[in-house]
Amino acid sequence: MSNIDENLAFTPATDLRELIKDKQVSSVEITELFLSRIDRLNSRLNAYLTVTSELAMDTARQADQAVARGDELGPLHGVPISIKDLQMTAGIRTTSGSLAYMDRVPEADSAVAERIRAAGSVILGKTNTPEFGLFGATDNRLGDSCRNPWNPERTSGGSSGGAGASVVAGLCTLATGGDGGGSIRIPASFNGTYGIKPTQGRVSSYSGVQGPAAVNLTSQQGPMSRTVRDSALLLDVLAGYDGRDTGSLRAPKPDFLAAADRGVAGLRVGWSADYGYADVDPEVESIAEAAIGAFAELGCTVEEADLRLESPFDTWFTIYGTNAFLTQGHLLDDPSDPLTWYGKWAIEAGSKMSSVDYARALGERDRMIRQFDDVFERFDILLSPSMAVTAFPVQQYPERINGQTPYPSPAWGYLPFTHPINTIGNAAASIPCGFDSDGMPVGLHIVGRMGDEETVIAASAAFESARPWAEHRPAVS
Repeated sequence: MSNIDENLAFTPATDLRELIKDKQVSSVEITELFLSRIDRLNSRLNAYLTVTSELAMDTARQADQAVARGDELGPLHGVPISIKDLQMTAGIRTTSGSLAYMDRVPEADSAVAERIRAAGSVILGKTNTPEFGLFGATDNRLGDSCRNPWNPERTSGGSSGGAGASVVAGLCTLATGGDGGGSIRIPASFNGTYGIKPTQGRVSSYSGVQGPAAVNLTSQQGPMSRTVRDSALLLDVLAGYDGRDTGSLRAPKPDFLAAADRGVAGLRVGWSADYGYADVDPEVESIAEAAIGAFAELGCTVEEADLRLESPFDTWFTIYGTNAFLTQGHLLDDPSDPLTWYGKWAIEAGSKMSSVDYARALGERDRMIRQFDDVFERFDILLSPSMAVTAFPVQQYPERINGQTPYPSPAWGYLPFTHPINTIGNAAASIPCGFDSDGMPVGLHIVGRMGDEETVIAASAAFESARPWAEHRPAVS
């Protein structure tokens, strides 16, 4: 590898693409840097399940040749990226975090992978995920848990845990994630990076493989990065109508990168410490609440939001678990017994849900949508902590939060703010807002209206400017 500045591993993608275009650095050089860092650090984090070194170098060489020829360049031309291992990638091993698919090499790309390749990006590899994304911590049976770069004894969260760890440790510039109950925002909060779950249907969920027809009411693909503008850039690439996904939005695609430059003076900001039902660690609540002062400084009005949710986990999980059984229920009868404990639990729970249970959950979903609509009559964005706790020791889920036993269990009770937003389908992001007394990151949750990623991004970028965090680097980096 050439004598390249290691700081380029932490340079925003918006800057890297310009450096590559202007021939100040080559895609080959930056790709070699990332591959070298992955080789050196991934054994401590287990952020990548598959590293595509040969493919990455071939793509980088082609990217540099295109620059030399003066070709028209894509928005991510030559910029390295990681792809979550739930996304099908033609010719690249795609495990979905499960022993059942540990050797699968798909023949076709998902819509996300298609758009990444078309934008000119360099795929470094596939990042670690819990089995089928069914858990909020990246533990599976393929190997060691994915670990947190700030403290490798702690979890990276999930289900985009490998994505979050790889971004903050400087093992990629950009990462794709997916969020069905918090799976972008959990690892963004735990790892101290930025991630946005777009409005439901904004990014195509077309998988690239044949499967049962299933309505997708909760899961959405999205970006993770160290800067807000980088996530906006990647969302510009990923978003857009796709007729192969029956839930895909036909609405015109906004300019997300431009939204990052919008002012927020006059924005009406609501704050809820608990959504009216959640138990939250007092230190986490205090750090998140202190962070909202930045919005007052930016000229926003900040007031308490009167939001009182009732049993939102049950509503979300009925929908989510039913889909898990529909898509993966056949594995319950697999004689090799490939499933994790949580995969088996979720799929079996889905198998026992009746049509009445599902109809009731859809009715409760409608009720929740109306509750949040009422909030957004009064406010433009809603703030809360992202998580109820900071990252906990690997596979040691919090037994008590603020003195209470978390509902429905320690393995699920630490994410009370994220899954309700999957249920209603609105746009939401997690942005770093501080560190607890153990030096672990705390996230601030920013929720917007349905279809209004632009305001979420504008608010995120303004907060980032007022309370910058990107200069902080974790122990493993």
